Amino acid sequence: MRIFVGLDLDPAIRQRIQRFLEGVSAFAPEARWVRPESLHITLKFIGEQTAEQVEAIKHVLSKVEAPGFEIALRGWGFFPPVKAPRVFWIGMDGPPALAGLAAAIDAATASLGIPAEERAFSPHLTLARSGRGASGAPGLRKGYGPNPVFQMLQKRLGQMAEVEFGTMAARELFLYQSQLGAGGSKYSKLEKFELL
Repeated sequence: MRIFVGLDLDPAIRQRIQRFLEGVSAFAPEARWVRPESLHITLKFIGEQTAEQVEAIKHVLSKVEAPGFEIALRGWGFFPPVKAPRVFWIGMDGPPALAGLAAAIDAATASLGIPAEERAFSPHLTLARSGRGASGAPGLRKGYGPNPVFQMLQKRLGQMAEVEFGTMAARELFLYQSQLGAGGSKYSKLEKFELL
């Protein structure tokens, strides 16, 4: 079972993002766009686990104590740098509690032998990928060269003012299952964990 930990979006913010996607997706028709209902904020990607391991992960996540907080979603960007973009994303302003929550989840899952994150937590909401193998990693990888998939989208977005999607309260996190299919990944909530 392929799993990850994340935050769900407030319905009003999801609706604003959906309208934004309807307005900009035509400028990158070759990109793989995330379906609005699948949008989420990933806190920790875990990967393939057995049913027994999933139960152990649920147990350690239930012990994570972290406060709720507010997140403002605004702006946009690309990973990696502008000349070789592979991922189009929305940015967010979260308090230190957001990074603290990601670190607490990382530490809890590391206690089960799940590898800890090597990169600093970079909160973002992925909207589209340029194609197969496109990673959400912020840095360049070997072999990355110019990528025309997002060229027109970058040009159009450069003519727009910064976009504000709103502020939401993060009061719970979820353990999700990711199922790969022909139409992209489908996400199901396996368990909910309340924040303080």
